[in-house]
Amino acid sequence: MTTCMYKQSENNAVNELTAYIDRTICITNRELFNQYHQCHSDDDYLEHIRRIAATQPRAIILREKSSGDDFYYSIAGRVISICESNGVQCILHTFVDAAMKLNHRAIHLPMSILRQMTDEQRQFFTILGASCHSVEEAREAQLLGCTYITASHIFTTECKPDLAPRGLDFLSEVCRAVTIPVYALGGIHPHNAAAAIAAGASGVCMMSEFMKIK
Repeated sequence: MTTCMYKQSENNAVNELTAYIDRTICITNRELFNQYHQCHSDDDYLEHIRRIAATQPRAIILREKSSGDDFYYSIAGRVISICESNGVQCILHTFVDAAMKLNHRAIHLPMSILRQMTDEQRQFFTILGASCHSVEEAREAQLLGCTYITASHIFTTECKPDLAPRGLDFLSEVCRAVTIPVYALGGIHPHNAAAAIAAGASGVCMMSEFMKIK
């Protein structure tokens, strides 16, 4: 039974994202979830992911930067089950060994890890994404076998307040440089998702909007 005490929020991503939910990837962030909802248990967090999956986003990327290998493996198996029961694609993040051990063939990686992977490891995955911050990285990711990429950060974001956003022109340039789908990331909210898609993105990624929904 959940013990989570939710804060009131003026934004309800479930309602506001109706027009774009099938083009929106949710990226998880447990620290943000704890901050917004004052919850800390695994069960509360997994219940939140279950609510997100019920909204039918394009995919859920399980990004747990502070996790160790064993914990990530444990929680990833449970999130995969949640996503499968809701017909939503689960994409694991960073932990290549855990994904392969779970025989889960969808993963998202920072460029540094993508570059270090063997051909055998890359070929294991049918969905392979990478986080790109330049046109050059986007082209490199495609050459390394990525099936999609994220381009960031597009708008001002609280996660990186000291870094200037790269903007919609940058997003358009990335989209023109590759033939694989590009998802806009960074400062994406319901009110600017349409602009990112109009700039050429196949869709958008959101973290904060999903972590705060009730």
